[in-house]
Amino acid sequence: MHDRTNIYADGGPLFKAWYDLSMQVEKSGLEKNLLELVKIRASQINGCANCLNMHTHDARKAGETEQRIHLLGAWEEAPCYSARERAALGWTDHLTQIATRRAPDAVYAALAAEFSAEEQVKLTLAINVINGWNRLAVGFHLYDPALGWPA
Repeated sequence: MHDRTNIYADGGPLFKAWYDLSMQVEKSGLEKNLLELVKIRASQINGCANCLNMHTHDARKAGETEQRIHLLGAWEEAPCYSARERAALGWTDHLTQIATRRAPDAVYAALAAEFSAEEQVKLTLAINVINGWNRLAVGFHLYDPALGWPA
């Protein structure tokens, strides 16, 4: 599962708290498909092969279509996403690339039109968590062999 430090074995209580937070985000009440789209999109931006492999698999299991998974890289031009999904994906893009894209008022307005204040916080935490996992996975060369890496 790793070829560098084993974060699961060596992370201690702080990693356990991080892991527990990520599991709580899963139970936040936001739609499973929406969360998987957000995770895939952030992982595309961050170039995280492990998370892309895992979350495309999870999205398929949750009923997501191949078309919508493949079009995430060009979601702004693809008509197959709802207004709510578009708002979440726009927020994901901007927060994942915050140093260069910031969080402009227009992107926030689209978010606020589709998500309650509580949902906005939940979604933002979900985006933070997947960005954190991307950094852990890339930094420590995490991969899940159970999902396979066919050549």
